[in-house]
Amino acid sequence: MDGGGAVHNRSVEDVFSDFRGRRNGVIKALTVDVEEFYQQCDPEKENLCLYGFPNEVWEVNLPAEEVPPELPEPALGINFARDGMQERDWLALVAVHSDSWLLSVAYYFGARFGFDKSDRRRLFNMINDLPTVFEVVTGIAKKQVKEKSSSANGSKSKSSFKSNFQREADAQGMYARQSQAREEVETLYEEDEDEHGDTLCGACGENYASDEFWICCDICEKWFHGKCVRITPAKAEHIKQYKCPSCSNKRSRI
Repeated sequence: MDGGGAVHNRSVEDVFSDFRGRRNGVIKALTVDVEEFYQQCDPEKENLCLYGFPNEVWEVNLPAEEVPPELPEPALGINFARDGMQERDWLALVAVHSDSWLLSVAYYFGARFGFDKSDRRRLFNMINDLPTVFEVVTGIAKKQVKEKSSSANGSKSKSSFKSNFQREADAQGMYARQSQAREEVETLYEEDEDEHGDTLCGACGENYASDEFWICCDICEKWFHGKCVRITPAKAEHIKQYKCPSCSNKRSRI
């Protein structure tokens, strides 16, 4: 599909296949065969153009002599700027003009083959799904693929992270609640010990200990070890008013 001759109807897929072959040829010249391409673009020669062909072959040559040409022509004189720019900048500039040329050829065929609005839109969408020559030559295409991959992985990681974070937060919340409850109990014990640390048992005279059961006489308000007055915690629950042995004896003598 080089243009010229009798016009035969072609499908959108045919034109896209032609576009892709020419594009691949141009990309090959600007990436894989860049040394050879560089050497062929001698600034001492006349106006040169970079051509891509449907069979993925590229060629540096003089522009067509006939006017108008059978196909749109690539940028003229790409060789003149070769030594006046950084090589990567020069290649990027050729790539940009090559993108324009490839699009113009594709739409030239679209016009010749009578593509309607829907066909042109479909052709554009198919072309637009491919990275441009400029994006391939400058490395932007690779970067975009990596970013898309990272974004997809990032989305999964984010979901996983949120799940892990939620589990960790729940665990930390539970631990915090347990710690708070433990601290409250310890505080009560500490307050109890502070309050009764210097209290002596009214029977044996020993100090108060938090790990022992104590009971207070409601009459004299003295504290006693439960074991000293033979009162257990279970028994104490049923006593409305506790009287120590001394107070009980005093009342009985009255």
